[in-house]
Amino acid sequence: MRKTKFILSMLFVFGCVGVAQGNWALDAGDKECLAKNIYFEAKNQPLIGQLAVAIVVMNRVEDHRFPNTVCEVVQQGPTLAWTENFPVKNKCQFSWYCDGKSDKPKHKGKWENSLSVASLVLAYKENIRDIAFLLDGATHYHADYVFPEWRKSKQKIVQIGNHIFYKWI
Repeated sequence: MRKTKFILSMLFVFGCVGVAQGNWALDAGDKECLAKNIYFEAKNQPLIGQLAVAIVVMNRVEDHRFPNTVCEVVQQGPTLAWTENFPVKNKCQFSWYCDGKSDKPKHKGKWENSLSVASLVLAYKENIRDIAFLLDGATHYHADYVFPEWRKSKQKIVQIGNHIFYKWI
């Protein structure tokens, strides 16, 4: 039943996307950060999974335990002492950001799709709760083939595609 409600909500939102008027001039940096996170974390996931990854970022922006902008959330992690713009390898909240590989998207179609999903989420960011009820405030996720220690201290919400989503207990 919850999955059905989520899918119906998604159909409604995507049906309305043509009239969304987001302020892209103001959101350009957030849009790129969110799109990169969608691309590198979920480009091979179903659309619902890509949206879920984006909603986790937005949930973190709203949560006092995380930074309060999209880019700060996506780029969160320790940096080397001699520079605040160089993350410690493999220590970031989202692994792609500090894995030592290029952060330039290589697959044009999947990048354009990630930009579209990011645009949609940012256009509706004031009403994101209307489409995010299935995630129940999730602020964490991981791929189903890894077993991070932190998962033991969180409540599992749902699995979408290859990602398992959690919230604080």
